[in-house]
Amino acid sequence: MSTTLCQVMGFLVSSLGVGGSIMATAMDTWSMQDLYDNPVTAVFQYQGLWRSCVRQSSGFTECRPYFTILGLPAMFQAVRALMIVGIVLGLLGLLVCIFALKCIRIGSMEDTAKANMTLTSGIMFIVAGLCAITGVSVFANMLVTNFWMSTTNMYQGMQNVQNRYTFGSALFVGWVAGGLALVGGIMMCLACKGLIPEESRYKAVSYNASGRNISYRTGPYKVGSGYEADPKTRKGAGYEEAPRSEDGRRSYPSKYDYV
Repeated sequence: MSTTLCQVMGFLVSSLGVGGSIMATAMDTWSMQDLYDNPVTAVFQYQGLWRSCVRQSSGFTECRPYFTILGLPAMFQAVRALMIVGIVLGLLGLLVCIFALKCIRIGSMEDTAKANMTLTSGIMFIVAGLCAITGVSVFANMLVTNFWMSTTNMYQGMQNVQNRYTFGSALFVGWVAGGLALVGGIMMCLACKGLIPEESRYKAVSYNASGRNISYRTGPYKVGSGYEADPKTRKGAGYEEAPRSEDGRRSYPSKYDYV
């Protein structure tokens, strides 16, 4: 019961993480204009991974996609790639995890196969969570660097100072989603251990100490060493078999009986 509960909880948590990663990637609020020095403005700008938007004080919002890829920074494209890879791995992990659930029986699938599928989906969720966390962290680092560069130029009195951008809500959604996917993957890996049958964990070999039940197959002939005496010549006048007593023991003659 605990294994099934852990597996189902891992599936649900990972599903939330993958859904959050998709939501964060599609959001346009990865970076937002900082209004600390100018709280009253007629134009408010915010940007996402796929387009930049401008919202006016009248409530009209206009968004413009990025028409070029070559003109974007390399780190920006790396963030895109990380988020897409995380989403693809998360969706594949969900597909594998559905067939690996213990409460779902598909044909004559054994528990060992379900355990392997559960472990595979757990690894996919962990990698997907790490991709989401890494992508969001890289974008946040870019924002921090540009923010402090703009602040330095502002205090130095430079003209044509660009707008400063701060963290948007999509970054926090991405961090939480990556953490959920990571936790769900760990839970799936823990559930894999409980799905492995007991006989496949320990393959012990029992040995019989007594040789009564051991049967030996004799060959068609016996190869001698050449130094053994002929068993027919062992019995002679001096090698007669000693008589047995009443209790079944053999009594051998002493040296005084030959005098």
